[in-house]
Amino acid sequence: MISPGLARSLRDAGLRWTPRRGDHFIVPDRGMDDEIFVLSDMTVELQDFPSGPVIGFNGTTEWALDSLDQADALWLPSEHQLRDRLGTAFRRLERTGSTYVVVIEVDGEPRARSEARASEPPEAYGLALLEVLQSMA
Repeated sequence: MISPGLARSLRDAGLRWTPRRGDHFIVPDRGMDDEIFVLSDMTVELQDFPSGPVIGFNGTTEWALDSLDQADALWLPSEHQLRDRLGTAFRRLERTGSTYVVVIEVDGEPRARSEARASEPPEAYGLALLEVLQSMA
C-alpha cells in the first residue's frame, strides 16, 4: 500500500477516484490518519446521493461517522490499480537489491528515474504514476 503522502500528491496531480468495493482509503486531518478503511458491502459502503457520492459507515466499529463526502476521503490505490493507471506508459518493474524501479515511457522515451525507486512495489508504481501525471500538466 502506498503512503498517505504519496496518495495526496497523486490526488493533487489529478488522479481521480471512482470508488469500488475493496478500495482502501483514509480520512485525513480528522485524527484518524492511521485508520485504513475498506469499501465493502457491509461496514463501509458507497452511497449515491443527488449531491454526489457519499461513503456510508454502518455498524458500531465506526460509531463516530455516519457518512463522509467522497472528497473528504483519501484513496490509497493498490499496486494493481496504480499499474492499470500507468497504462501504456508502463514498461516493467525491476528489482535491484532491496529497491524496486518502475520503468515508464513518457513522450516515447523509456526512463527509470530515481524518483520512481522505492523499497516496495506499490510505492514505486505510485511515484512513476506521479511522474506521468505531472508530465501531462
